[in-house]
Amino acid sequence: MPTSIGLSPKWVAPPVRADAAGAVLPFRERTPWFGGDLQTLRNALRGAPPDLPGGERLLLRMPDGDRLAARLDREADPITRPLIVLVHGLTGSEASGCVVASMRHLVGQGWPVLRLNLRGTLPSLPTATGHYHAGRTEDLTEALRGLPGDLTRLGIVLLGHSLGGNLVLKFMGEGGHGLPVFAAVAVSTPLDLAVTCARMMARRNYGYQCYMLEAMKRIALAPGASVSTAERATIAAVRNVYEFDDRFIAPLFGYKDAQDYYESNAAKHFLAGIARPTLVLHALDDPWIPAACYTAIDWPRLPMIEMVLSPRGGHLGFHGQGSRVPWHDRMTAWWLARKIRSVSN
Repeated sequence: MPTSIGLSPKWVAPPVRADAAGAVLPFRERTPWFGGDLQTLRNALRGAPPDLPGGERLLLRMPDGDRLAARLDREADPITRPLIVLVHGLTGSEASGCVVASMRHLVGQGWPVLRLNLRGTLPSLPTATGHYHAGRTEDLTEALRGLPGDLTRLGIVLLGHSLGGNLVLKFMGEGGHGLPVFAAVAVSTPLDLAVTCARMMARRNYGYQCYMLEAMKRIALAPGASVSTAERATIAAVRNVYEFDDRFIAPLFGYKDAQDYYESNAAKHFLAGIARPTLVLHALDDPWIPAACYTAIDWPRLPMIEMVLSPRGGHLGFHGQGSRVPWHDRMTAWWLARKIRSVSN
């Protein structure tokens, strides 16, 4: 059974608020977003919320001279809370709807938020060559090291969405690379990359796969992308997400094939090494990630991870009753506030 933030050990999610007796209020879907598919699709159907005005552009230098683009949003100056570094998912960026929604809520709760754009994403394309992958933690490490001291003097919190969650959990499991990261949150994370890829290629997910593959190709072949003529031909010819990873991503980074790439970078292999407080949020009806990726793990043997499984919520959905703010964003803010109080005390 998963740990559940001091709650009774059940496969249910804790609340973002509690009644006078401290009772737990689990996630509940709201009309009309019933079921994992509608919870997932709402993000695309409703589009991204408006970005906040202002914001500061940072370019974070890599050892090869490239620079990753990031955007900083904050309400307070000087900063009075740890910096949240938010890492997007596959084909995402700082402009992704779920990324903007998370940033807006967390900034409204008093947190400074830096949205990091990995290599190959459109915001980073003018200043960084190459491509990101599910486990390229060296870029995340260097980006964090390059942050100004006034932003990190109170520490760093990592927040990863989907594939970004895999990157964050792998980073935490590698020991944090000597950086002042005191906590992490991962939402809708493909802990087992091979199994998740197989699920994406299932017949019931044909529409999702076509959408994702088209986006993956579009980003990889965007004007200015650093790909050779042969790589362009390969990318254009691949017919599914597995072939994209097997024929482009794996050889690009020195892996034998897609299976080698998946096994080398899957977060499930790094969970035991996590030594700092980490919250993992996931919905059992996520149409992209099989529930067995989570239920097969012996969570009580991972004392630094607080695992919360919700029966409902879809993939980065969690559009629930009681608030228009996605439940996982409210849960993240609630959990982080508790961690800040515990450190202060």
